[in-house]
Amino acid sequence: MLKCLIKIMRYFMKRKVVLSTILVVVALVSSATIAYAKVKSSALNFDFYDKYHFYKSAWSNGGNFDCTWTPDNVVFEDGKMKLIIDKNESGYTAGEYCTKKSYSYGYYQVNMKPIKNTGVVSSFFTYGTLEDGTSDEIDIEFLGYDTTKVQFNYYTKSVGGHEYLYDLGFDASEEYHTYGFNWYEGGITWYVDGVAVYTAVDNVPDSPGRIMMNAWPGKNLTSWIRDYDGTTGLVAYYDWMSYGPVKTD
Repeated sequence: MLKCLIKIMRYFMKRKVVLSTILVVVALVSSATIAYAKVKSSALNFDFYDKYHFYKSAWSNGGNFDCTWTPDNVVFEDGKMKLIIDKNESGYTAGEYCTKKSYSYGYYQVNMKPIKNTGVVSSFFTYGTLEDGTSDEIDIEFLGYDTTKVQFNYYTKSVGGHEYLYDLGFDASEEYHTYGFNWYEGGITWYVDGVAVYTAVDNVPDSPGRIMMNAWPGKNLTSWIRDYDGTTGLVAYYDWMSYGPVKTD
């Protein structure tokens, strides 16, 4: 920013532009920079739909996802983001919100309240598709039939089987809590309210992925999330999310 202002001032001084004009230009540039910074920060707080850095999904995964991702099911209201499970004439609808950019090693966090209902999942995760068609993924998932637990999982080149259910000691659907994972070379450590609760080091992912949040009803997943009972108007609430450097302490 400082280098940019110096260049602007030198440009006008060479052309003998009066000082008042220079100050006006500097003020305009500074204001624009500050405004952008506020937008960038505010978007992480889900005050509004940040279409420059995120997108609302609008398609169907098929398979065990008994829904179509619908932009109208991603709502920003009162400083929160709501991901909604509902229904229209074509079937069940659900909400998914994703970054346009991919991110690698770092400390990822979300402050949220998941849906409490059998057969549904509320999540925060990273997902990246590799050149060979496989994918890497790191998950924080709430299985709606029991929101006193949270599931941690990951996939490396589409190979999973690393599910770990952590007993929270509280009902996550009742109040906002912060969940996160610290992803570093050779390992992943998951956190609840800033406290490390579980670490995995076996063949963890190493490829960047987009940050994603969704809430969806499943089908034919009885052994994992129980049967979905068809309840609509279900809402997962997200207060904020963040991404930063690898946590070292």
